[in-house]
Amino acid sequence: MSGCVTLTVQDHIGQIVLDRPDKMNAITPDMTRELQRICREIDENRAIRVATIAGAGERAFSAGSDLNTLADLSDMMAFRDRIEYAALVRDIKKPVVAALKGWVLGGGMEMAIAADIRVAGRSAKIGGPEVARGWLGGGGASQMLPRLVGVGQAMRMLLTGDPVDAETALRIGLVEELVDDIAVAARVLEIAHKIASFSPTATLAVKAAVRAALSVPLEAGLRYENELHVLCMSDKARIEGIKAFREKRDARF
Repeated sequence: MSGCVTLTVQDHIGQIVLDRPDKMNAITPDMTRELQRICREIDENRAIRVATIAGAGERAFSAGSDLNTLADLSDMMAFRDRIEYAALVRDIKKPVVAALKGWVLGGGMEMAIAADIRVAGRSAKIGGPEVARGWLGGGGASQMLPRLVGVGQAMRMLLTGDPVDAETALRIGLVEELVDDIAVAARVLEIAHKIASFSPTATLAVKAAVRAALSVPLEAGLRYENELHVLCMSDKARIEGIKAFREKRDARF
């Protein structure tokens, strides 16, 4: 089975599933191309307000790249210019919530930390084992992981290649919530439904502002935040938000 990536859209939520459970949802080039198309659709489809990403089956979210596809790299420039699947997830403009169960390794971890919120089941084991194979992950681990867990924890994970269990992942800030495996999907959908109920202008602005904080100086970030604030205040959703407050009800966006 070569695997596939699927997208289901319901209630303003785009649900991405990495579907190759017999190979722990390891990513092939064909799956990467499917993911590229799906991520583009999520950005372009205004009916989608938030995305979720999960792996099929119970064994893994994803074990990263299918190593068999990395055996022949005779054209290094082509490899350099490859489509990086973790970057596809990271570049989605809309909020992304990841559902993590079982193994979350290598590029799988990079996809997970490319999401905005991570909910882990107790079976989750998260790690970047690339150093044991002779390379450094190329999908953002060395850059995004220190921003989540700090330099020391990132160094420990990436230099030893040892995975952390779900309890440790929660303690160090690698995941935001920890629930029983059976509750992961429902909790992710609960979070996604709440985000989808808000103004898309506001949720996209929040994501853009927080992501900017990862890479720009404070003064530039504060100015950018203010510009996004002005944008939100110019949106008609503001009127509904104020009206709902006055009427003591939830806003309907």
